[in-house]
Amino acid sequence: MRRILIGVLLAVVAGVLTAPTSAGASSAQSATGEFLVLYKAGVSPAAARAAIRAAGGTIVRENTAVGLATVRTSAADFKQAAARQGAIAGVAGNRPIGISPKGGSAKVKRDAVETEGRGARGAAVKRPSAGPAADPLAGLQWNMAQIDATTGGSYKVERGDRRVRVGIMDTGVDGVHPDVAPNFSNRLSRNFTVDIPVDANGNPVDGPCQEELDQSCEDPANVDENGHGTHVASIIGSPLNGLGVAGVAPNVTLVNIRAGQDSGFFFLQPTVDALTYAGDAGLDVVNMSFYTDPWLFNCRANPADSPENQAEQRTIIAATQRALRYAWDRRVTLVAAAGNQGIDYTKPSVDASSPDFADVPGEAPYSREIDPADCISLPAQGEHVIATSATGISTRKAYYSSYGYRYVDVAAPGGDVYDTPDNTRDVTKAVLAAAPEAVLREANLIGPGGEPLSPAVVRDCQEGVCAYYQYLQGTSMASPHAVGVAALIVSRFGSGRGGGYGLSPRITEGVLRLTATRHACPEPRDFTYVRHLPTGETVTATHTCEGPAHNNGFYGNGIVNALRAVRPLGD
Repeated sequence: MRRILIGVLLAVVAGVLTAPTSAGASSAQSATGEFLVLYKAGVSPAAARAAIRAAGGTIVRENTAVGLATVRTSAADFKQAAARQGAIAGVAGNRPIGISPKGGSAKVKRDAVETEGRGARGAAVKRPSAGPAADPLAGLQWNMAQIDATTGGSYKVERGDRRVRVGIMDTGVDGVHPDVAPNFSNRLSRNFTVDIPVDANGNPVDGPCQEELDQSCEDPANVDENGHGTHVASIIGSPLNGLGVAGVAPNVTLVNIRAGQDSGFFFLQPTVDALTYAGDAGLDVVNMSFYTDPWLFNCRANPADSPENQAEQRTIIAATQRALRYAWDRRVTLVAAAGNQGIDYTKPSVDASSPDFADVPGEAPYSREIDPADCISLPAQGEHVIATSATGISTRKAYYSSYGYRYVDVAAPGGDVYDTPDNTRDVTKAVLAAAPEAVLREANLIGPGGEPLSPAVVRDCQEGVCAYYQYLQGTSMASPHAVGVAALIVSRFGSGRGGGYGLSPRITEGVLRLTATRHACPEPRDFTYVRHLPTGETVTATHTCEGPAHNNGFYGNGIVNALRAVRPLGD
């Protein structure tokens, strides 16, 4: 996402993140305000509503499928009073899940990976010739070649079925982009968010409504004022239509189930609402390229956290797990990005970035030791979720991609601009996909005549229609490749009956894993990444791969493969 989570565009950002003040900094929201209330399992909505009223709260939004309500109150002791109600399982301040505000340190940290090189100035990218029947920019899509999603590969066997519905749970989708619109469903798409101009401290979040690209905080469901969600959607399902690029599954239906703010924030309530909608609307696969914040890791009982912070994180875990189970039970295959922190999620680590959204005075991130037995990153480590790591053009694990034996399920192309012979930056080693023209213009990446001003931006015009594309890298880009292959599996083997297109997510995941191309750990297993930055600085980092060739911490069961996944049995 542009300011979102798990990916990071192309500009080198100098500076060091500093983790502030006291380790016991409270995550409490102000005594009065807005809260998220999780109902106790098995309790009727009527009983939970009565309990909320008794505690002094008023429900402004409710998800009865999961049992989660957004509540406003003027009662100074609402959290304590609600906790005493037998019908209530947990209460948390209503805080964002995703990225910190414009100008915040966490935003800089995440954008530094996804957008590495986006702001670079230079000559346009040279286009290799596309093969017969391929889209014009296919020669720039090394990522599709890596997983055999090409005219000579999976496109010959299975391009996806229009009846297969793929949900993009992100910052939105530009549904009028010429290389997205043919497969986009306005009818099914929903926006579960409202833009937020400023936070409780007056700091910008999404910015003034009148400065929005559509001059409104009530965005329709075919708008993406960030760019991240459109890029993800394009990787999954841009059509094979003679313009620009084609996605992994170029005939499936793309559905925007927006849960993220323009700024990249992801609130818990919209996230839960989007997941339950996916189940109710018969979606077959959902992409989740974000993690639930304000906590990179949600811990149940971290000793560095105050009791209030612990209770908040337990509420986030419980609500998210319920929503994931709800969708999965209704035949939704769930795929998520593994993270861009470049750490092993199965080993103890230190998180100095959480909580990464300061919406109350005096709140700031603090350092915590993370115990994998107590802490999880959501949704990637949630129940029934396929966690996807990122590879570069050489098939090595990308330098930024998080990893872990029995954490990562599969790998997919996410891009690595330093996966070059001399370890220097090459933006074309990121992943090229569709970009909203308005977002690129706002970022001054397009000139007055429409010409790209950065090698990270590509324009293609065919028969008077022009469209724009950008290079991004991240596990945010890896996850939609896996989603596209999953959509092909559903198209190929689904019955067309029942919820969704009729293929159990257990079977979809099984085929995805079984047909992935096995990739052993590097030798030596302690792999050192070397990056020569444009600033002249050289950065090194060593990641250790554990596990056998068929299931290891870098690649899981292997790199997803579109052709192998849809070949008739016996071929």
